Amino acid sequence: MKIAIGNDHAGPDYKLAIVAHLESQGHEIKNYGTDTFNSVDYPDFGHPVALDVESKKADFGIIICGSGNGIAMTANKHQGIRAALCWTKEIASLARQHNNSNIISIPARFTSIQQAIEMVDTFLNTAFEGGRHENRVEKINC
Repeated sequence: MKIAIGNDHAGPDYKLAIVAHLESQGHEIKNYGTDTFNSVDYPDFGHPVALDVESKKADFGIIICGSGNGIAMTANKHQGIRAALCWTKEIASLARQHNNSNIISIPARFTSIQQAIEMVDTFLNTAFEGGRHENRVEKINC
């Protein structure tokens, strides 16, 4: 699976742990995130991930910032992107099952690295249920 990942200064350690975990499973990762804790602007890292998912260069995206909100808002400006802010495995599962989310947004200041890895695993291994949810998802884009 091809996965794009991006993060601001709140998430370099999260990104490194997630990338190592996913690469050990054989996934191909495109890293757009910063590797330092120096202050940066999250849109600079959210847009490239969204563009890769939007253009089908990546199957899924992972974005990380302090609250997960700003970078999710950034990604969701792109057509066809459904970035879901997740802070538990259950929410990550529902984001895929009911919303066919294609990008998971992780709030680094409110989850542990282990929780983030578990959410990513859940997100990537959960299928969209379709059915009654399909019509709703089709109504999301403007």
